[in-house]
Amino acid sequence: MDDNSIKNWEALLKGKLHGAHSTVIGERQGKKILGIISQHEEVKSIIPSVITVKGKSSPGGNLTAKVLRPDERGNLRMLLSHGTSSQEIRIVTTVATRDEGERVMEELNAMLFDI
Repeated sequence: MDDNSIKNWEALLKGKLHGAHSTVIGERQGKKILGIISQHEEVKSIIPSVITVKGKSSPGGNLTAKVLRPDERGNLRMLLSHGTSSQEIRIVTTVATRDEGERVMEELNAMLFDI
């Protein structure tokens, strides 16, 4: 990824990242994932939720991300997992129905698969 594309997704993410806190697990990788999904034209805003830790272990491990099923309004949830930590990310979309949300979910998961 070149410097221009990094600056582009960072700028997009700043405009779309909302909520009480902006902490994302996975540090740079986590922000990169959010930056990539923020590029989708139908993603309106991204809202990080609380971080949960399962048990005691050394931090680290692989960072995984998966966009989950939409609600009745087409908004999505994404689950980020990094070692023993996990975080739910709310993704507010511009679509209005569950069916359109399913389409956006598939597109976002395809974008995440390519990284």
